[in-house]
Amino acid sequence: MTSLWRTCSSALLVLVALAPSSSGATLSGSVKVTAGGKTGGRDPIANAGVVVWLEAEDHKPAPAAPHAVRMVQQRKQFIPHLLAIPVGATVEFPNLDPIFHSAFSNIDGQPFDIGLYPPGTTRRVLFHRPGIVRIFCNIHQSMSAVIVVAPTPWIAVSDRKGAFSIDGIEPGRYVLHFFHERATQQTLDALTRKIDVSAGTVALPLVQVSESGYIETPHPNKYGQAYGPEPGDNAQYGNVR
Repeated sequence: MTSLWRTCSSALLVLVALAPSSSGATLSGSVKVTAGGKTGGRDPIANAGVVVWLEAEDHKPAPAAPHAVRMVQQRKQFIPHLLAIPVGATVEFPNLDPIFHSAFSNIDGQPFDIGLYPPGTTRRVLFHRPGIVRIFCNIHQSMSAVIVVAPTPWIAVSDRKGAFSIDGIEPGRYVLHFFHERATQQTLDALTRKIDVSAGTVALPLVQVSESGYIETPHPNKYGQAYGPEPGDNAQYGNVR
């Protein structure tokens, strides 16, 4: 899906889910995304979009307050391309294009299908279980997005410089997880680690996230079939759902 990433990278924005309170410890650090062992020089936002979250081992955190966020469809793109949310959050999918869209997900995470809907309308999905949700449009094959649904309120997303920070962490023992769209599951599993968080600020050493081994694969439509010719912007979409 590298080509899809390049299509959407100019529109990449990230949402950091709010911690449950402003008190508590802070975890900070930075990531460096590498390709074939090399860093930098290929994309000014290459280090953005790495999701980081803490999953408590020795206690159960208070649930994040219910809230809704938006992933709009505009210029035949999902904007932002990446969201990171806690379980229980609702995502709205407004259609701001002058054409129909049909957002769905049937790969991992939480499958959903909000069907065909016209310009100026919106649909909502409540994400009630953790996972990586890869989103596509059943009409426009080039459209893709990712929602990371974490079982925790302690989530952050790296910025353009690779920096991230999580505030309001309750002291305790945690498992630290990472996700990057162009990293293999093996790479992400190797980055997972256990850490102890106490009062104050915990600073992590630089974390390198490799894209080595990532292979782009075309995705089918929501029926598991290859996409046909894309309808024109003035199409009636009578045979598309």
